[in-house]
Amino acid sequence: MQTKEPKGEFVCLLGPSGCGKTTLLHTVAGFVKASSGQVSIHGEKVEKPDIRRMMIFQNYGLLPWRSVQKNVELGLESKKVPKAQRKEIAAHYLDLVGLGHCKEKHPYQLSGGMQQRVAIARALAVEPEVLFMDEPFGALDAITRMRLQDDVRRLSVEEKKTILFVTHDIEEAIILADRVVVMEPDPGRIKSIVKIQLGHERDRTSDEFILARDKIFEIFNMKTDRTVEDYI
Repeated sequence: MQTKEPKGEFVCLLGPSGCGKTTLLHTVAGFVKASSGQVSIHGEKVEKPDIRRMMIFQNYGLLPWRSVQKNVELGLESKKVPKAQRKEIAAHYLDLVGLGHCKEKHPYQLSGGMQQRVAIARALAVEPEVLFMDEPFGALDAITRMRLQDDVRRLSVEEKKTILFVTHDIEEAIILADRVVVMEPDPGRIKSIVKIQLGHERDRTSDEFILARDKIFEIFNMKTDRTVEDYI
């Protein structure tokens, strides 16, 4: 597999449990070795995880004994960024995710949504080429989830980051993605690739959003009152 997506594209892997979404994501990220073929990014073979390609998991992965700011600085320390510069970069990305006022707090003092924002800031701080996100909002309540979806969409546009995002939620895929890779199980494979042409601002109540959702329903052979001709 070789990625050919333009820089800054947001791609969602969408499908039911057991279709191989996470396995595919972890293979592209270098956590899992491909059983056949190979993965390459920008012509470089992926053989192991790399700080240029950051993974954001569902469980946040924050260090409880570190402050919010020190958690964001973690990757910068591994890159041997000077202390003063680390502090400045961490402050910038905490402001970007709306948590500049929480820099001295510890993870246990934050809600789940706030902890995930810290994890996103930590990943962005090392200026990765690609962000991998493995159902990062799965444990959050519906309102927090929608707010974070909007924030991540905004950040992807502002920061021009290429993002590969795993989800089993059709509406989440549409609100986030420039392209949705629809997968199916038994065996896990790609069934279809849908380009989402809704612009940068996404409205969950718009006719265009509903048509995009119905198109994916149709791909999954779910009941709809529209026909394929409505999308041509």
